[in-house]
Amino acid sequence: MDSDLYILTGFTAVGKTRLSLNWAKDNDAEIISCDSLLFYRNMDIGTAKPSEAELREVPHHLIDVAEPSEQYSILKYVRAVRSAIADIHARGKRVLIVGGSGFYLRSFLGPVVDDLFLDPALEAEIVKRFGDQSLSESVAALRSFNPDGLSGLDVDNPRRVLKAWLRCAATGKSLRELREAFESKPGPFDSYIRRLLVLSRPREVLEDRVRQRVDMMIASGLIEEVRRLEHMDFERNPSAAGAIGYRETLACINGLISEKELAETIAKNTRKLLKKQRTWFKKFLPAEAVFDVTDASGLPDVWFRLPE
Repeated sequence: MDSDLYILTGFTAVGKTRLSLNWAKDNDAEIISCDSLLFYRNMDIGTAKPSEAELREVPHHLIDVAEPSEQYSILKYVRAVRSAIADIHARGKRVLIVGGSGFYLRSFLGPVVDDLFLDPALEAEIVKRFGDQSLSESVAALRSFNPDGLSGLDVDNPRRVLKAWLRCAATGKSLRELREAFESKPGPFDSYIRRLLVLSRPREVLEDRVRQRVDMMIASGLIEEVRRLEHMDFERNPSAAGAIGYRETLACINGLISEKELAETIAKNTRKLLKKQRTWFKKFLPAEAVFDVTDASGLPDVWFRLPE
C-alpha cells in the first residue's frame, strides 16, 4: 500500500479541482481538503466549492464539517486529518491533500500548535489590562519578557501583541526562546513521506481566470448566498465573513459599494491575494515543486519529496 501523503497546492483559480479529481481517480486516492473556507456548510458559490457532481466523483474529507458561524481551528483540523488519513489508508487508498490555504498547509510542513497553557485567572488579568491601557503600554509590558528584543513582532497589531504577551506570560520565556523551541518540535505529519506539487500559471492567465470565476460566482447567485448566510450568523465568524468574495458582497448588500462595482472589487482583492500567495510559496515551498499547468493534460508522475 502507498502510505505517502500527496499534497497538491497552488494559486487561486489555477485549476486544482479538476486536476485533483482526475489524479485521484487515476491513482485510487481520496481527497482531504486544505482550504480554510471549504470547512463551512452553505458557503458554496463564493468558495468555488466542488459541485455535488464533482464531490461524487471521488470521496472527499474535511468539506462541510462546520457551521458558518463557528470558527474552525488548526487543532481541530490536524486531529480530523489524522483520523481521515488512518481511515483512507486502512481501506488501501492513497491520500491526496488539496488546497491553497497557507496556514493549514503549513501543518504538513512542520509544527503549527505550541500547546501552551496559561492559568485562566492570569489570562483574564492580562486581557483586562490589555483592554484598559494603551497599546504602547501593553508593548512595554511585553518588552519586560523580551530584553533581547521583540523578534520582529508587528507592535502596531493589537491582536499579535496580546497573543505574544499571553504566550510569554504562560512560559516566562522570550519570543526568541519560544520561537526556537517551537521550531525544534516535530510537525504533526513528519512521520509520513510527503510529496508536493505547487500548481502555477503565468500571472496574466491567472488574473484572467480570476475575473472569469468572479463573474460566474455573481451570475450563479453569490449575493443571494451571502443574504442566506447572514441569517445563519456567519458574521460572527471573521474567517468566513471576512473572506474575499464574502466581505465585498456584504459591503454591497450594506450599500457601501454598488452591484456594478462588486465584480471588479472582488477581482482586485483576489489579485492582491495572488501576490501574497506568490510571496508565501517562494518563502515556504521549494521551487523544484512548482509545476506550470498551462499546457498540461494532467499531473506529472514524479512529485517533489519534502525532506524528512
